[in-house]
Amino acid sequence: MTPGKTLRMTKKITKGLSRRQFLEESLLAAAAAAAASAAAGCATRGPMGGGTSVAPSDRLRVAIVGVNGRGMSHVRAFAKRDDTEIVAICDVDEDVFGRAERAVRGSQPQAPRFVQDLRRVLDDPSIDAVSMATPNHWHALGAAWAVEAGKDVYLEKPVSHNGHEGRALVTLARQHGRIVQTGSQSRSNPGMRQFIDYIRSGRLGTVKLARGLCYKRRKSIGQVGTPQRPPKHVNYDLWLGPAPLRPDVPRERLHYDWHWQWDYGDGDIGNQGVHEMDKARWGLGKQSLPETAICLGGRFGYTDDGQTPNTQVCFYDYGDAQLIFEVRGLETDRVAGVKVGNIFYGTQGFAVSSSYSSGSIFDFEGNEVETFSGGGDHFDNFVKAVRSRQHTDLNADVEDGHLSAALCHLGNVSYRLGTPQPRGSLPSALAPTANAEEAFVRFERHLIDNGVPVAKNTFVLGPQLRVDAAAERLIDGGPEAAALWQPVYRQGFAFSVPAGQGGDHHQPSDASHHVGQDETQGG
Repeated sequence: MTPGKTLRMTKKITKGLSRRQFLEESLLAAAAAAAASAAAGCATRGPMGGGTSVAPSDRLRVAIVGVNGRGMSHVRAFAKRDDTEIVAICDVDEDVFGRAERAVRGSQPQAPRFVQDLRRVLDDPSIDAVSMATPNHWHALGAAWAVEAGKDVYLEKPVSHNGHEGRALVTLARQHGRIVQTGSQSRSNPGMRQFIDYIRSGRLGTVKLARGLCYKRRKSIGQVGTPQRPPKHVNYDLWLGPAPLRPDVPRERLHYDWHWQWDYGDGDIGNQGVHEMDKARWGLGKQSLPETAICLGGRFGYTDDGQTPNTQVCFYDYGDAQLIFEVRGLETDRVAGVKVGNIFYGTQGFAVSSSYSSGSIFDFEGNEVETFSGGGDHFDNFVKAVRSRQHTDLNADVEDGHLSAALCHLGNVSYRLGTPQPRGSLPSALAPTANAEEAFVRFERHLIDNGVPVAKNTFVLGPQLRVDAAAERLIDGGPEAAALWQPVYRQGFAFSVPAGQGGDHHQPSDASHHVGQDETQGG
C-alpha cells in the first residue's frame, strides 16, 4: 500500500464514518474543557483525613510495599488519614526509605520501620493491610502472599503479569475473605462513574464499539552494552522475585525501564493503558473475556533494549460488541480530541473522556449533550471496604482489575506469537470490519508521519486467539500461548490455588510459597 493509497483509504473511511468518529474540533474543545473543570476536584481528602480523632486501637495498621515511584502516592494517601497508621515501609532498595519516612514524619506518633523482604512484613500479625506498588511481575504474587497471611490489599494496576495469576488471585481473595482493591482510581471518581452510568443506561443507544487510546510519547531506553551489576543497596534476588534469575540488571534505570521488558513489565498497554482498557470494558458492561483477540504492532523509530511494542493495536471481539485498543509511543495526532482516554460509539451519539475523572456526551452533529466531572478518593473507598468487610463495597474489586489486565495480556500474547508482515498491506483478519480497517490505516499513517518508511519496515501480526471465556483459557496458540498465559515462577517465588477451589479457571503451580516458611531464595 503506497502512502497515496493509504491517504485515499483514510479519506474514504473517514467519509463513511464521519458522523461516528471524526468530529475532531468540537470534541477536542469540549473534552479539554471537561478535563480542566475536573482538575480542581481531584485533590480531595478522605473523610477521616484531618480533624477527626481516632483511637490508636481503631487505626488500620498499614505496610507500604514498593516506594520508588507510585508507592510514594500510597505513602502520602495513608499518612494524611487519622484512621490509618503506616507501620512499615518495605522495599528491596534500602536507599529509598529516608524519602518515605520523611513523608510520614509528623503525621503519626511513631516512624515506620524499614523492611527489605516482604515475607517478614507478612509474618507480622499486627499488620492489617498491605498497599503494593512494586514492579508488575510482583503484583499478583505479593498480593496472594498477603491474602494468605490474612492481610487486606490495595494493589496497583495491573493486578497481574499474566492471565492465569489474575484469576488465581481473585479466587484466593474470596477463599480467605480478604479485601483487595485494584489501583484503577477512575472508578472512585464521581465524574467518571456518572459518565459510565450514562453510557450503560442506554441513553447513548446501543454501544457496539469502545476505543481505548494510550498515546504517550516514550523515548528510547538505549542499549546497555556492557552488563550492569546490581546496585549494592538493592537486594537484587528479591527484586527479581518470580522472574528468571540473572546476574546482571536489565537496564541502568532499574526502577523504571523494567516496564518495557517482558520478564517484569507489560509494555504501555499494561502500564498507562490498563486504566483506559478498564474504562473501555466498564463502559461496554463486559464481565468476561472476549471471544477473540488479535494484535499487531512493533517497536518503531529506534533500536534499544526494550522488548515491548511502542506501537500496538489490539482488537477484541465480544460477539455483540468490539473493543479496539491503541498504543503509540511516537508522536501522534489525537482521535476525537483524545490522546489518553476513551471513545464510545453509540447509535444515538458519542461519549468521550480524556481524563480520570470527567467525560462528555455528544450528538452526531458534535453538540455537547452533557458533561460530567469530579474527583474522589480511591484509598478512602478501600479503607471503608476494609471496615465493612464487603468486597462489593469496593469501586475497583480485584476481579475487575483481573478482567481488565487480562485483556492487556491477551493482546500481548497474540503479539508475542506473531510474525513479521510487510508494511502497507491490510491483514485479512481485519478486512471484514470497517472499524478495524480504519484503525489500521491510522496506524500506518502514524508511522509514515514519524519517518518510518513503508518499504523498509515490517510490523508484527499476531494470530487471532480464540478464547474460552468461561474457563479463561486460550483455545488457540498451543503450548507457546499456554506458557505465556501461565508462565513458570522461579523456585521459592510462587503461589498456588487449592485444587477444586477455583472452578475451571486454575491449574495449581508446582511450587508455592506459603507465608511463614523460611525458604531459600533463588533457584
